[in-house]
Amino acid sequence: MPTVAFHTLGCKVNHYETEAIWQLFKQAGYEKIDFEQKADVYVINTCTVTNTGDKKSRQVIRRAIRRNPEAVVAVTGCYAQTTPHEIMAIPGVDIVVGTSGRDNLIDYVNQYVSERQPINAVANIMKAREYEELDVPEFTDRTRASLKIQEGCNNFCTFCIIPWARGLMRSRKPESVIEQANKLVAAGYKEIVLTGIHTGGYGEDLEDYNLARLLRDLDTRVPGLKRIRISSIEASQITDEVIEVLNSSDKMCRHLHVPLQAGDDNVLKRMRRKYTTDEFRRKIEQLHEALPDVAITTDVIVGFPGETEEMFENGYRFIEEMKFAELHVFPYSKRSGTPAARMEDQVDEEVKNRRVHQLIELSNKLALAYSGKFVGDVLEVIPEEPYKEAPESGLYVGHSDNYLKLIFQANESLVGKICKVRVDEPGSEYCKGTFVRVLSEEALKA
Repeated sequence: MPTVAFHTLGCKVNHYETEAIWQLFKQAGYEKIDFEQKADVYVINTCTVTNTGDKKSRQVIRRAIRRNPEAVVAVTGCYAQTTPHEIMAIPGVDIVVGTSGRDNLIDYVNQYVSERQPINAVANIMKAREYEELDVPEFTDRTRASLKIQEGCNNFCTFCIIPWARGLMRSRKPESVIEQANKLVAAGYKEIVLTGIHTGGYGEDLEDYNLARLLRDLDTRVPGLKRIRISSIEASQITDEVIEVLNSSDKMCRHLHVPLQAGDDNVLKRMRRKYTTDEFRRKIEQLHEALPDVAITTDVIVGFPGETEEMFENGYRFIEEMKFAELHVFPYSKRSGTPAARMEDQVDEEVKNRRVHQLIELSNKLALAYSGKFVGDVLEVIPEEPYKEAPESGLYVGHSDNYLKLIFQANESLVGKICKVRVDEPGSEYCKGTFVRVLSEEALKA
């Protein structure tokens, strides 16, 4: 039996697509082995979000070639899409496929084996108008399934290369999303995370259909589905209609990830973000009104070119005021080929690091304040895996619907089931809780 090994760099969408590519190899009779072993085929799914992403991708490609010089080495993903010539120039790379046409990967491998000629199958992604169907019937993670609903982005923020790597906005057909959701529930998943490159933009390219309608259809047309989570949504995409669905559906998780990127209007403008801090604030207030206790997490880029101390302070105060449940903080990193990389007033690395630490401290404070509100409450939690810090302790980790990470006494038989857990102690990363009971099937149907 031929063997294949995978290595994925970058975001959740890449991980989803690697799982989908593995399904193709599985159907073709391959056995999956660890990337550190000697495989017949290596598939490296690359990232290009930063220049460091490119560098890491090259290192991993070279590692595969060293491990088995005889293997077929196939490189795909965003870095492969934006600079295929750089990858083709690495001796030992046999196949390069970008972010489309990956469903033909097995054919390319067979073609390479018979002809022994390198294959560059990267197409012009800016011309892609159709969503590429790549299905994943099951995941390595047993409790939460990702469901990719769209591809590409039309925003062209000044720091971001992604539209050039992924192309423009393409939504998956609603029927295909519903069908895939039903298959995932049939495979035993209770929670589905809707994912994509610009997930909240779903439906912008469809007639008479949008994200709110998709959420409503998932709510009513997928029996047995207990939780729907949106991986990320822009403030401008949280329409009144979306809020209405969040409010009326008992399947929608009380958690939204809404990227802010900067809390100062000057910086937002230079980033070419499509909102002001005032518009963002109003949207968050609206969410809190409609969904009391909702967890709102966000992304922040620190040290964007031209960010003065005063702009950073404005942002800090704004973030504090918004009472986010958690921040994902990134120091600005130059990406060649983007307008921001060419901006004059780049911020000193030491200044960036200091600001990053200030925001991480703030994130811990905000997370503690948010989780503190739930002490004594009983929440619904799906146990996911043993607590890694103390694997022998009988403690398990799971997420509540409002994204608190809880540690509590449980056992293997509870993994993937919906349990009632009381919050005893808040924490910035983990909260401690006590298992109360498993929700019965009857209660779940009610």
